[in-house]
Amino acid sequence: MADARDQTDVTAPDKTPQPLSGTADTGPVDQTPARAGGVLSLEERKQRRDAARAARKQARLAAMDDLDEENDDPAPGTGDRPAVAPAPTPIPIPIPVAPPALPARARPRHHAVLLSFVLLVLLPFAASSWYLWTRAADRYASFAAFGIRSEEAPSAFELLGSVAQLTGGSSGSDTEILYAYIRSQDLVARIDARLDLRRIWSRADPAVDPVFAYHPPGTIEDLTDYWNRMVQVHADSGTGLIDLQVEAFDPDDALAIARAIYDESSLMINALSAAMREDATRLAREDLATAEDRLKAAREEITRFRNLNQLVDPTSSAQAQMGILSSLQQELASTLVDLDILRQTAPENDPRIQQAERRVAVIEERIRLERNTLGISGDAPASQNTAFADLLGEYERLAVELEFAERAYAAARTAHDGAVAEARRQSRYITAHIPPTRAESSQYPDRTMLTGLIGLFCLLAWALIVLIGYAIRDRR
Repeated sequence: MADARDQTDVTAPDKTPQPLSGTADTGPVDQTPARAGGVLSLEERKQRRDAARAARKQARLAAMDDLDEENDDPAPGTGDRPAVAPAPTPIPIPIPVAPPALPARARPRHHAVLLSFVLLVLLPFAASSWYLWTRAADRYASFAAFGIRSEEAPSAFELLGSVAQLTGGSSGSDTEILYAYIRSQDLVARIDARLDLRRIWSRADPAVDPVFAYHPPGTIEDLTDYWNRMVQVHADSGTGLIDLQVEAFDPDDALAIARAIYDESSLMINALSAAMREDATRLAREDLATAEDRLKAAREEITRFRNLNQLVDPTSSAQAQMGILSSLQQELASTLVDLDILRQTAPENDPRIQQAERRVAVIEERIRLERNTLGISGDAPASQNTAFADLLGEYERLAVELEFAERAYAAARTAHDGAVAEARRQSRYITAHIPPTRAESSQYPDRTMLTGLIGLFCLLAWALIVLIGYAIRDRR
């Protein structure tokens, strides 16, 4: 039993495990030397596991035999009386010890990762830092902020309700138009002709600073692209405000460009307002000319009618004829009354009766003639009866056209006068709440921020590439 306790479980060639609770396994000892480099094959590791399991089994069996022998021996001083079995001793289970890990060695993939870190992170970071701090030219910025305002006060003619407001378009649409104009090629060409932008932006030698300097001469498209890099415009359509930032290699050049942009923007807004007012005035002038022609034609028709029919106002003539006819009918009624009285009081051969009868006949003939003149006699032909009525209807038609032409002419004249008065006012204009400023120190390029961003993005790109490479290698 002592020999079994002295045996140890050897799981490594260079290390002997210590027994637990004063007890050791009595299994066979694996004295197989480890391979060079400490790497065992799968068969050797399986043999070692089987040997360790057999050693643990033998140790448990030996411990159980020792326990049975102790229970069979009587205790001293008790005679034949058996002794009480002592508490069983826990059987220790040996824990196999793995062979020690060998020191880590650099693999080819580790060298590739280090090389990629140098190429993708360190070199770009160092090159950009060297360029920004030694080659990049200083740039000065000029700031300005302005907005578009519209004239909202109505004129005296607008209060009459005959002239529409000429302040078409909201401040938001005007702001978007001005934003597009500042970034347009047309404005670049105008300011280039005024200030020579190619000379201004080529102050930095392109051979020294090829990234930020302008490469003259270039086409107008190249100049416009560079313009959009050096001129930053931010428009707020809600408030109608525009923030402008102009960069140049000299503070005076940046200030001159900002002022030129403000002046050209004012001219553009004024030109839009003038074109809008000209359109409104032109339409009012065309309407006035049309009304004048219509009124002239109506008056000519009235004059031609009067000359043809020898009537100044057929309506008045008709009223006079009706008055004559009414008086003749009254006279006829009075004469008939007198004739009836004479016939009742005088003999039939009385000359007064004959005279009254002749008077009645004359009045009736005159009434018939007057009725024929007015076209209301039933005895006259139809053409003669409707002649005066047709003249009266034609005259009324011409009079209505003349009246309408006069009213249309009056409205067109009022609209034209209102449009002319509105054209004398400036309805939209630009106001600068921050005039163009002159820089005293260079703010661009922001070397610290650019260097940090370049290093960060290079590091992120390198880490992503390495992760993708290891993911592909693990899948293989």
